[in-house]
Amino acid sequence: MANANKLTIFIVIFMLAGILTGAMIHSYASATTIEVWSGNITLFTDIFLRLIKMVIAPLVFSTLTVGIMKLGETSTIGRVGGKAMVWFISSSVLSILVGLFIVTLQQPGSGLNLAIPKDTVDTGLAVSGMSLKGFLSHTIPTSIVGAMADNEILQIVVFSMFFGIGGASLGQKFNAPLVAALDVVSHIMLKVTGYVMYVAPLAIFAAISSVIATEGLGILLNYASFIGGYYVAIVLTCCVLVAIGYMVLKKDVFRLLSMLKDPVLVAFTTSSSEAAYPKTLEQLTKFGCSRNIVSFVLPIGYSFNLVGSMVYCSFASMFIAQAYNIHLSFSEIAVLMLTLMLASKGIAGVPRSALVVLAATIPSFNIPVAGILLLMGIDHFLDMGRSAINVLGNGVATAMLSQNEGQLAQEEPEMAQQNM
Repeated sequence: MANANKLTIFIVIFMLAGILTGAMIHSYASATTIEVWSGNITLFTDIFLRLIKMVIAPLVFSTLTVGIMKLGETSTIGRVGGKAMVWFISSSVLSILVGLFIVTLQQPGSGLNLAIPKDTVDTGLAVSGMSLKGFLSHTIPTSIVGAMADNEILQIVVFSMFFGIGGASLGQKFNAPLVAALDVVSHIMLKVTGYVMYVAPLAIFAAISSVIATEGLGILLNYASFIGGYYVAIVLTCCVLVAIGYMVLKKDVFRLLSMLKDPVLVAFTTSSSEAAYPKTLEQLTKFGCSRNIVSFVLPIGYSFNLVGSMVYCSFASMFIAQAYNIHLSFSEIAVLMLTLMLASKGIAGVPRSALVVLAATIPSFNIPVAGILLLMGIDHFLDMGRSAINVLGNGVATAMLSQNEGQLAQEEPEMAQQNM
């Protein structure tokens, strides 16, 4: 049995074990025991995510810089980057429309008839810096060392792009040794990632069991309508992405889905698309995507191609409006969705980023920010879907761009030799 298949089986087994263990502890253990269990078992999840974050910064810097340098001329870099941004914006709009369609059709918030609170409610989310000026300032790192230390992916991407473009302008004669050295670094980081993934099943068990032990299985039943509608929107968005991918990749899109199942499953069970980044990069290269395209497009996608967050923001904002019986006009909804789309770009590394975007945006449309409290209890389960579809969306986008650039092979020769 291949190692990838073993990992998938272990992840599913440990996820189910986490649900069962959490449910038993919630039902039969004392409040003190539940608190102790939930507070300590997540140590394994914290360790796993820390190990992943340890790899992310050097991996993004090395792969993106090498990818840009190997692309060569700045015209090529601009062409590929332009195509990527057009797709990222298009996929965001598609995701928003899907979320709006399902939430309008289902009306999960109707009937709650909540009274609009007179006083401001503290949601505990840091939204003070959510502004266009703050976002643009934040994208530029004052120190690449600081950006790497804090795992600020967007800042690392910006520095790497400048560094890579500068290196590409020197020509192959001067940058070849650096490209070779950084290429070795990226392969080492991927190897380290392989070792880290051995911890994934245990981390997934810890994350799931902690939430279920604290909240119980009832948390899923109490919000069944909202969660059900939300995941219908997620699945429908996945189908749209795959359908578009089929138009470009033909039957190869199904091979791509098979190869992305592990990173998607890791993102789903850990609620972290960042945790799946190294594995996604590796699988896309094995699929046959040009390593240069993958190294260039994927890091940018992690900051700008957040299709899952778009589905969530459109679905959640309208749910809250429905819960408070707030009726928005077509123009107000259009402006709200545009604002949410712009506000979401580049905050992939912010904890509970989608909630932060909502908290910063909806008050401007007279929607009570207190409505976010309705969702915070189940945000972990919602984030699972957001993270998984983000990984899928970035994978499909990268493969399509590789095909469009004529740089998609059946399987990279180097990888094929390793698999023999």
